[in-house]
Amino acid sequence: MAAALRGALAGLLRPLGSWAPRAARSVGAGRGVPLRGFRWLREAPPLLGKGLGPLGSLPAGDFPSVLGRVTPLLPTILQQPVRTVTYYSLRKGKRKTVKAVIDRFLRLHNGLWVRRKSGYKKKLWKKSAAQKKRLREMVLCTRTQCKLLDKMTTSFWKRRNWYVDDPYQKYHDRTNLRDSGVFTIYFPRTSSSSPIASHD
Repeated sequence: MAAALRGALAGLLRPLGSWAPRAARSVGAGRGVPLRGFRWLREAPPLLGKGLGPLGSLPAGDFPSVLGRVTPLLPTILQQPVRTVTYYSLRKGKRKTVKAVIDRFLRLHNGLWVRRKSGYKKKLWKKSAAQKKRLREMVLCTRTQCKLLDKMTTSFWKRRNWYVDDPYQKYHDRTNLRDSGVFTIYFPRTSSSSPIASHD
């Protein structure tokens, strides 16, 4: 993290080297101000790594590329990936569901959320049969995760649905449910075309 921050700061400060001496010369020539006030900009030792030398030693045509250097760094430094909830939509003023939640999770009627294990359909050709069997198991989310996912969805996704040959039917009511947090759902072969059976 420190190395990445150091490189980012070096990239942000590097274009100032060609601008500061010219600004100092223009101020000194126009108003009679001595240049010693800006001498530290030209003669400063490298502070942020080996790649950043004295600021005055950079080429003079480097200033227009400030935006070109700063723009790629801003998303990685300032912005973190977030999935925020829309409390009031612009069209109807209603609360909106985060679509990433309903794509990746399934809510049982007892309030628990179920998810797939990561990598359950990736590079299966080099995974053993035991590992593929473990990856087919479903995982129950923790209490904190369930509360968060409930906040990210509306009441439409919390209602009870009745499907024909629902493979999750016996899990909607919390009876005889193991406390391990991992269980296997065996999908019947005849209902593979069911929309709920193919839920990720």
